Amino acid sequence: MARWMGLPAVAALALTACVTINVYFPAAEAKEAAREFVENVIGDQAPATETPPASGPGGGMAQTTPRFDPWMLIGIGSAHAQAPDISIRTPAIQAIQARMEQRFNGTLRPHFDSGALGFGGNGMIVVRDASQLPIKDRVAVNSAVADDNRDRQAVYREIAVANGHPEWESQIRDVFARQWIASARPGWWYQQGGSWTQK
Repeated sequence: MARWMGLPAVAALALTACVTINVYFPAAEAKEAAREFVENVIGDQAPATETPPASGPGGGMAQTTPRFDPWMLIGIGSAHAQAPDISIRTPAIQAIQARMEQRFNGTLRPHFDSGALGFGGNGMIVVRDASQLPIKDRVAVNSAVADDNRDRQAVYREIAVANGHPEWESQIRDVFARQWIASARPGWWYQQGGSWTQK
């Protein structure tokens, strides 16, 4: 009888030895990081249609009750089972952001305002209507679009690597693609389902 009493402990130990814990992609944190990054690049006033963050009693941010983690009972701490916040404050990411902000405000913004440029469904910048580009500006604008799209790809990769999860790159790209469109200002164009829509 005593021999069988130790079986549950042995089974639990064996279970913990062969369990692989996958760190989940922190979608909410990625969305907030994308919003901060995109708004810094685009600058000026955020769109009025944005919904403010949910607030709890007293006007503060809504508090979420931590969920019970059964792995804690068998020695796997919750720190191992949860993903880190998404950091966008490394020198490399900040350098890319500064370049993009300067390029956006120096070259690209007027052409978003005119409708010549728009955000593709993948979050890249697309020359939507070349006829809206003055002939003298076409080479410079096309070059700025290509440079900006390269920086976009680089920053998604850099964010994934900086947060210790290079495998998150495609998910980060998807979150940012949605955010570029969400942050588009009134009158700007974006692709949705393959067709162009004006905000």
